[in-house]
Amino acid sequence: MAINTNRPTSPHLQVYRLPLTGIISITHRMTGVMLSAGLILFVYVISALAGGADSYAAMQSVMNLWLIKLISWGFVYALFFHLCHGIRHLIWDAGNSFELDTLNRYAMIELAASLILTLMTFVWGCYGL
Repeated sequence: MAINTNRPTSPHLQVYRLPLTGIISITHRMTGVMLSAGLILFVYVISALAGGADSYAAMQSVMNLWLIKLISWGFVYALFFHLCHGIRHLIWDAGNSFELDTLNRYAMIELAASLILTLMTFVWGCYGL
């Protein structure tokens, strides 16, 4: 049996460029996983609060590490991104906004809104404004 080598090949990831909505969809799933994993850190903080003064002091020293702070802010961004994409899904559930231009515009609004909400939380958390 001879293999036909004249067939066209499928586009590979190096050739095919995902549309913005595809990237947003994949990112939404990833942030959902990140939020689930971030709950472990949240449970650690809550258990340290319930554990008394020594446990709280140990938790504070861990939370002051720059890597943990970065992870915490990543968790905040993931929360706001997931929220904004969830609102977008509610709009889709109503049967609206399926035109290509609208999809891309809402994707950009979603990214901007999640970044702005994260920055507002940072300013509020650091400066109490």
